[in-house]
Amino acid sequence: MKLDLKTLYKPLFSASAKAPQLVDVPPLNFLRIDGAIETGHAPGDSPLFSENLAALYGASYTLKFMLKQRPENPVDYPVMALEGLWWVEDGHFDIQIKDNWHYTVQIMQPDLITQDLVAEALGKLRKKKGDQPAFARLRLETFHEGLAVQMMHIGPYATEPATVEKMDAFIQAQGLHKSGQHHEIYLGDPLRADPTKLKTILRHPVTK
Repeated sequence: MKLDLKTLYKPLFSASAKAPQLVDVPPLNFLRIDGAIETGHAPGDSPLFSENLAALYGASYTLKFMLKQRPENPVDYPVMALEGLWWVEDGHFDIQIKDNWHYTVQIMQPDLITQDLVAEALGKLRKKKGDQPAFARLRLETFHEGLAVQMMHIGPYATEPATVEKMDAFIQAQGLHKSGQHHEIYLGDPLRADPTKLKTILRHPVTK
């Protein structure tokens, strides 16, 4: 059986670069891991961020191949896009200052992924790579974001504030209020893509 998650959840993983739009995000399952950018670092050179991403991707791909290769009822599905929730705890956000950022990074999982399957996948990873600290920080949980405004940002991450301004204006015009954390869905690989062509969906949870 094949699960076409990208088609099933297409409205959540596609967005207009011209105008913000409202979406209602249902409860979804994610592998998630938390962290904070170390002093003097940014996400691109943070040792902890790199360690967390390696664990998150390692577990996600291990789960995919476990289900694809199992002898009974094999299931194939794509590993979904990396997502990041970002916030600061001192209340002073500055796109140029990144070493006070906290985050949850996550990858959506199909509903058939269970806690037992995650434990099995982590066991395989430990046998292959050793018992890395990040493995213990991984968790499977349901995340219900609900009503949100999203927009496609095309370009380097440093120019995101211009897109965020358009989203903020839309939120105000609709009589909504921002809630929750700044959410980014990474549709491009910053290590390979031309920075001017990077595609990132920006999402802000809102309340009426």
